This record gives sequence, structure tokens and C-alpha cells, in this order.
Amino acid sequence: MPAVFLKDRSLLSVGGADAQSFLQNLITTDITSLASDEARPGALLTPQGKILFDFMIWQDGDGYVIETNADQRDGLLKRLTMYRLRAAVTLALVAEEGVSVCWGEDEDGIRDAESVGDSRGVRDSRFAKAGIALTRRPGRHGDGAEALYDALRIAHGIAISGSDFALQDAFPHDVLLDLNGGLSFKKGCYVGQEVVSRMQHRGTARRRVVTVSAAAALPGTGTEITAAGKPVGTLGSVAGGSGLAIVRIDRAGAAMAEGTPLLAGETPVALALPQWSGLVFPTSSDEASA
Repeated sequence: MPAVFLKDRSLLSVGGADAQSFLQNLITTDITSLASDEARPGALLTPQGKILFDFMIWQDGDGYVIETNADQRDGLLKRLTMYRLRAAVTLALVAEEGVSVCWGEDEDGIRDAESVGDSRGVRDSRFAKAGIALTRRPGRHGDGAEALYDALRIAHGIAISGSDFALQDAFPHDVLLDLNGGLSFKKGCYVGQEVVSRMQHRGTARRRVVTVSAAAALPGTGTEITAAGKPVGTLGSVAGGSGLAIVRIDRAGAAMAEGTPLLAGETPVALALPQWSGLVFPTSSDEASA
């Protein structure tokens, strides 16, 4: 059962009597329904509804732990402090650096992975959607190659900022937060909520994460994916002949329906929506021209 240490992850703690209401009114995640052993994705949005910071969040006693990229940590702490005002909330950096992830895909692996949750591990809801029991735990508790974790999340369509999308450039729908537990449409207002709710109710989310496969090694992150010379999306994380991309699924669907080859640079590729998402490619040429 692989166990990998992610050295570039950092942790913040959020505590105090108002911690839950403070976060519930600020971030995309519905934390009132968080199970005690569950980690969910989430984001703090711009007023225009784009992802300003992305993270994982879980309960820690009466408070919460937020796990984010090390290069986002200080900015996120500063932004949370700005929003705190007079709320009874404590915000602090957690001294322990890095996070370990552990998973197993067969019956024994799932049982072993769940046992980590009994020793401070928390279940990652994104992977649970894909049928993978993966736990996250602060600190170093494994020595597997980080490439193993990257290959796992690429295979199951789990995007991360930096590699797959730029902060302040993507909406939550683009990275499937609406489908993996990271975006609530049932709780009250939070920053950017009006925009993402409108996208949801109007069905206007056309950019989505897809898995990319090729017979040869894929070109690098940032390579444009095209159909008949027209842009469809941009390649993100890459591991050999597999990768992730955020694409206009209406344009990609129309190209596939017409038999038009899709290319990442000069490399022929096939695109698929993550099975767990329940999404399908539209095929209407009218939608493709929207």
C-alpha cells in the first residue's frame, strides 16, 4: 500500500467559538456536514467567483485544519485574518510541515488505508468519489515517490492548482468542485457564491477537467489542445502518456462526434471525463459555437 510524503503542503489551524460560522460564511465547502474523519476540498473565491486559494479542510477537535500549498499558506492566512474582524476566531500556522497520503485500491488496501484514519489520518473525499480509500495525515509517514500520487490523481481526474490551473483563473466548476464535495449550493452566502450559483442553475459550466491519454509521451504542462487548429483547452499535469487538462467539453464533444482529431501540440490525444463525475461530452455543434 503506497504511502507518500508531500513536502510542499502546509497547514493552518482555525479555532475559537466562532470558527465554524466564520468558515461556513466564507469558503465554498459546507463544513457543518463534515464527518470527524473526513477531509474535503474547498476554496476561497474572489467576488467574481474564481478560485483565489484552494485547499483541503478537516475537523480538529473543536476547530479545523486547512491544508494548502506551501506557497499559498501565508497569503491565505493574511486573507483569513482580514475577514476575521471581531469574530472569536484564532488563526495560526501549524509547525508540522508536509502531509503524507496513503491509499489502497483492493479490499485489503482499503481496510489498511482506513486504519490510518484511526491514528490521525482523514479520508480524502475527492478520491472516495472515485472509489479510492486515500487518507491524509500531517507530517512524514511514508517514503513512496511523489510520482505515485501524481499518477493516481491524474488517473482519476483530480486537479490541483499550479499544475492544472492557475489561481484567479478558474471557476470551481472548472475543476469539479461542484461534484467532489468542495462546493455547496445549499448553505447560505459566501464570497463569490452568487456567481457560482448562477453558473449551476443556468447550466453554463462548459470548462471541465478531463483525463488525457496518448500513445506517446505527452508534451509539457501548458501545451494547447486543439481540434482542427482551434483551441479546446490546455494540458495540465503530465505523467508519460497520461495527463489532465481543462477543456471546453462542448467543443471537444463536437470534435469527437465529427471525428476531428484532437492534438496536444502535435501529439494525437484522447480525452475522457472522469467516470465518477457522471458528466458526458455534449455533441451539439450549436453548443460548440457558443
